[in-house]
Amino acid sequence: MRLILRILTAIVLTFIVAAVVLAFLPGQKLAALVGQQIEKQTGRAVHFGGDVRFSVWPVLGLQADDVALANADWAGPEPLLTAGRLTIGVDAADLIRGDIRITELTAIVPHLNLETREDGTGNWVFQSTGDAGTVGEDPGPDAEPAAAASFAIEAVTLTGGSLRYAPFGQPVTEMKQVDLSLLWPDPTGTATLDMTLRPAGKPLRLVGEIGSFMQFLSGEVASVGMSVSTEASTARLDGRADLRGAFEGRVTGASEDTAAMMEALGAGRVELPRGLGQSVRFAADTTYTPDGRVALRDLSLSLDDNSFAGVADLDTGAVPLRVTANLTAGVLDLSALDAASPAAAAAAGTGGSGSGAVGWSTQPIDASALAVFDGQIGLDVQGVRTSSLSIGPSKLSLAVERARAVLSLLPVEAFGGVVNGELIANNRNGLSVAGSLTFAEVKMQEALGQLAGYDKLNGEALGTLEFLGSGGSLDQIMRSLSGEGRVEIGKGFFTGFDLQAIMDPDGGNGGTTIFDGLSASYAMAAGTLTNEDFLATLPALKAEGGGRVGLGAQDLDYTFTPTAFASAEAAGISVPVRISGSWFDPKIRPDLSKVIEPELEAAEEKAKQAVRDKLSEELGVPVETEEDLNDALKRRVEEEARKQLLKFLGGD
Repeated sequence: MRLILRILTAIVLTFIVAAVVLAFLPGQKLAALVGQQIEKQTGRAVHFGGDVRFSVWPVLGLQADDVALANADWAGPEPLLTAGRLTIGVDAADLIRGDIRITELTAIVPHLNLETREDGTGNWVFQSTGDAGTVGEDPGPDAEPAAAASFAIEAVTLTGGSLRYAPFGQPVTEMKQVDLSLLWPDPTGTATLDMTLRPAGKPLRLVGEIGSFMQFLSGEVASVGMSVSTEASTARLDGRADLRGAFEGRVTGASEDTAAMMEALGAGRVELPRGLGQSVRFAADTTYTPDGRVALRDLSLSLDDNSFAGVADLDTGAVPLRVTANLTAGVLDLSALDAASPAAAAAAGTGGSGSGAVGWSTQPIDASALAVFDGQIGLDVQGVRTSSLSIGPSKLSLAVERARAVLSLLPVEAFGGVVNGELIANNRNGLSVAGSLTFAEVKMQEALGQLAGYDKLNGEALGTLEFLGSGGSLDQIMRSLSGEGRVEIGKGFFTGFDLQAIMDPDGGNGGTTIFDGLSASYAMAAGTLTNEDFLATLPALKAEGGGRVGLGAQDLDYTFTPTAFASAEAAGISVPVRISGSWFDPKIRPDLSKVIEPELEAAEEKAKQAVRDKLSEELGVPVETEEDLNDALKRRVEEEARKQLLKFLGGD
């Protein structure tokens, strides 16, 4: 109990002595003493432009208005620090002994004016008067900084401040509403930092430790452990850094709302489709240079449910962001990139048939993501799945420049076959899409079913395709398609109609047309595909065709003309079959108005020849043509008339 009383008595006496000292020490005198101490330790003059008052609580020291701390001579006339109100805390024990030791510095509405010169030295690197000679004299790049003077302020608090940072030869950064709390109890030890920045109004908080803080302030590299948090996002940095911003170490992070994170960082709100990073998980060995270049190694990246690994290089100083990367991934789910069309939904639900109104999606396509970055990304994936198609293991290369993306297929395993070429999406002046592809061993039922909702053609195909379309929705793009191509298919079949049954009622394949080969070339314009050289070979017959397919309207008007029983001796019989109407409820019927039977013509000619032969026999003269017949009949009539006249006259 006596020990406690003695401790309390000592504390009370200390406060009494401090109060007595403060009572007899004018504010301006204390301000001058503190200013001299700061100038001695930093080599920078301090100007008190307003009132100076004693402060007992919560800080023992003084409060001063309109305070300015001089800048380095090479940095210009603007002060390094200005504050509307500055509270300077001093150590009571040292004050009693007549010394001034600053323990705390609190600034209300301060402004920091930071910059570096060509050699990387910052204007915050102080020089004590003892080491630097005359106050205000530029010590030069080889001079010893104030670290040697063991100068430190144990605690610094800045509230509602502003910041201007001008690194040599780089763009100036300005921020407002900056809050800072720095605890630095040991001048040669670690400093603890808690800073809140608001690049775009939303808080961005940095909490961590900086080892060897005095050397760090002098521009040397120091160990850093820092946590960064903002709008549903966190990151952790562990490594080595310097005051210019250079960093090398491990970075991990996660964001549940990247749009909010980008907005908080001042990059604007960017709404990314699901699968491209509405939420993010990140880890990488990271190197960052003050000019904004980032090198990522041993990279692990998750964009929503899509995971990547590899290496990447970024230039954050470029506008837009520049990215170079080589990545590997599993099966990517990009189903949110395109809305499933009603046609595809109908095809998926009914096998490509049904009734009712169908059509491509008219929902606007948001292609703003094409402008998020420029660069080149190599991607080796196990597969890609969207709402309308699915492809297998693929090597892809994506090049993006000014909102124009070129996706090279190197190759891609798709629809059971292989596809090479490139696909282009351009959003510079409205959205347009284009492609130039070659393909082989592609299963047409899968390809047409996924791409066009039509699954009645079966067989493996090879060929080429070039197309171009534009519009703000899938419907507009499909109605604008132009281009050309060619396709060849080996053995396969159509479902839904039976050409063999039409040509031979005793034959047929139960509603299926089986063919030995098929080939066609086509052209596209204004969303309509036209073809005039369709050729399919079938057992005992062949089929030729021509017509149009409405890619935008999802209808067709096409005529097949199968020819059966053709041989060297007989031309065969042809029965055209017309297919028209919707893709999903087409009308298939023989075009009987155009039925041609070459054998009937041959029979008619045979009958005519038999008549001619009989007439020749009866008339006694050859009859081959109608003129021959007329002449023969005329002569026969004349002869019969002469005979009858001579008989009448009594002649022979």
